[in-house]
Amino acid sequence: MPLGDRSNSIVGAVVARTLPTTPRNFRNLDANVKKVAVTLADSNKDGQLFEFDQKRTLDSIIADICAKWSLQDHSDYALRFNDQSMKLYITEKNRKDIRDGHVLLLAPSAAKTAKDLKSAISGSRMEDKNTALRMLSHLSSDATFAEEFISIEGLQLVIDAVTSGNYKGDSLAYILKSFVSLMEHGLSSWDILQGEFIKRVADCISSPANKQDPSCLQSSLDILESVVLHCTKSQGVVEQVVTPVNVIPHLESTSSEVQKNAIALINALFSQAGNDRVKRKKIAENLQSKSMRNIIMTSVIKEKVGAGMAHELYVLQTLLLNLNEDRMKTPVDVQDQMVFREIEDLRRIAFEVDGDPNINTVRKSQNSVNDYKRLGFEHDKSPIEDFSTAPPGVLALDVMIYFARNHGQNYVKVVLENSTRADEHDCPFVQASKMLTKILCEVLNIGEPPTDDGQTFYSMFFTHDKPFEEFFCICIQLLNKTWREMKATAQDFRKVLDVVKEQITRTLDKQLASFESFRTNINSLTYSEINKIWEDDRVKKEGQGAYLKPIIQLREQITPEITELIKQQRINYLMSGTRFSKYKPSGRMRDKFWFWRLSPNHKALLYVDCGESDTPSMEDLTNKLPLSNIEKVQVGRDCPHIAAKDKGKTKNLHSNLAFSFRLENDADAMCFVAGSENEYDMWIDGLNCLLGNPMTSGQVNKDLDTLLAMEIKMRMLETEGVPIPAEAPIIPPPPANFTFAYQL
Repeated sequence: MPLGDRSNSIVGAVVARTLPTTPRNFRNLDANVKKVAVTLADSNKDGQLFEFDQKRTLDSIIADICAKWSLQDHSDYALRFNDQSMKLYITEKNRKDIRDGHVLLLAPSAAKTAKDLKSAISGSRMEDKNTALRMLSHLSSDATFAEEFISIEGLQLVIDAVTSGNYKGDSLAYILKSFVSLMEHGLSSWDILQGEFIKRVADCISSPANKQDPSCLQSSLDILESVVLHCTKSQGVVEQVVTPVNVIPHLESTSSEVQKNAIALINALFSQAGNDRVKRKKIAENLQSKSMRNIIMTSVIKEKVGAGMAHELYVLQTLLLNLNEDRMKTPVDVQDQMVFREIEDLRRIAFEVDGDPNINTVRKSQNSVNDYKRLGFEHDKSPIEDFSTAPPGVLALDVMIYFARNHGQNYVKVVLENSTRADEHDCPFVQASKMLTKILCEVLNIGEPPTDDGQTFYSMFFTHDKPFEEFFCICIQLLNKTWREMKATAQDFRKVLDVVKEQITRTLDKQLASFESFRTNINSLTYSEINKIWEDDRVKKEGQGAYLKPIIQLREQITPEITELIKQQRINYLMSGTRFSKYKPSGRMRDKFWFWRLSPNHKALLYVDCGESDTPSMEDLTNKLPLSNIEKVQVGRDCPHIAAKDKGKTKNLHSNLAFSFRLENDADAMCFVAGSENEYDMWIDGLNCLLGNPMTSGQVNKDLDTLLAMEIKMRMLETEGVPIPAEAPIIPPPPANFTFAYQL
């Protein structure tokens, strides 16, 4: 059969043919026997109904099907799912996914197809080459085909094709996409690549973005990212041909996938710089330039950012903020003259000039030791010692001097306002700044590597070349304002910091686009507002008279009813479905997602592969995992994909959000990482309910307390204003006799 004639069926187009009508008596009575229809690829022959017995070998089943169509040598054929959302070739591992009513396709086997494609690509006819490359780009994502193709030196053929430079346009796009898919299976090492191959791929991103095919560009960026992260022997070549300057123009592409891969490559270059401060600083300068920030704000961050793009922006922001980690963890060098000058500048700007570090006119000189004391230094005679503790280390001095030099008027206002208060009510600026710097580092997770599933980024941090310093400047003024509102003293320091931290986290959650919006919103969230929020939370949690014996007895009485309500809520959550990033036991499958939900009869989990923003309907969920097949739900570091990550060089996965299903018959585990703590709790509780186990998440107790408090309040509405005794009234003793009949 000519290669070109077979291409449509391989890429998934359904050849028009008549499927047999299902007889009324064709019903499934044996769970191991699946009633399916089988069609023949590239043939007008009618399909045939077939009883697919899961107890029989695939080889014998294929032999029977070939015999019915009088096909010779059944070893040249294989069965495929006729559904693009499922794996292509049916193997012993995935045959369990076959369901009653599936339409299967009998097609040339993976081994035969691999040989045919290699022969066509190696041939001289350009038409056959292009057809074969298109087929290869589709089939390479299937593990069965990839293994066969790589085993006959097919991967080297693809590498040679790229290195030759003879392919352009669609053909080059097919080759690069095939290479990406083949390497994703982890069957070959990235160190097999030579410098010439890397240079050829780099050439694809060096030319103007508007002259490149988006598909070709997307694959090139993807390959270069993997080369940067995994190719240890060619780092010198990579550094020569791949720089952020080459990549940044592609952030203006109209393709969101190209933009995402461009940021992913920048992140890879940034993270691989490691402890080389010179490289990291050079990359950071490019990334924090005004032009780069404008591109991100205007071209990348749009009204709705997809999950993949959100993750890459989160990684980029984390890497940029982590540039402060070294300073945060470094105590001051007491011999550093620059530090002495900066500390002196803090004093001079506050007390000798009008808040302008460049002004020449100075006020009347004052005692410097007294000035340092007014600034809030603990060691007023040797102020440099205040920065000997890390964290926050010398970073605290960095942000203070930035505040003084760039926001001089506000700096002077904060310092002088506190120095004129009574001693017990002054807020020591230096001590407050050190504690605030530490809190900001905790809130922004500075020093923590980016996680595999993080998606939270703050747009406003891309609007300034010194985002952390600007963030501090707003928050230190907030701290001073909150201190004043609370009429705090030195003993209230911890309480003030708790309030400020709450104000910061709540305002960050609003995802504001600019520092000015952040300033406006956080200043409107006053201490009284925070106090009211905390009081409401406490009342909701405790309720009126929560510790009275009658209330406690009522709680015990209605707890089983509320627990059942929580169970039903968890099950309803599972029935609504969730989209997860796709994992296999060896780790995450990049840019792969699947959607899972509970079946209406609560006996199975339905799932299907999907896009990062898709929400498949019930009809689209073609795969089923019976709950009876789940031997155990594993969580945290017991999960195989977490164990695999722990063995690698990095440990940046949210293990506290990971769970997996250990299946019967030693089948590969189904692995997940929830997108949030709430999502994790819902799935773990729901699965435990369905499997007959107790709910174990921390959210269960919170929900139980909340619902019990609400129910008790509703039941006690009629007693409002009536004092409830702590103990039931004592029942009086019976009368001496009962002869108290009343006569008219």
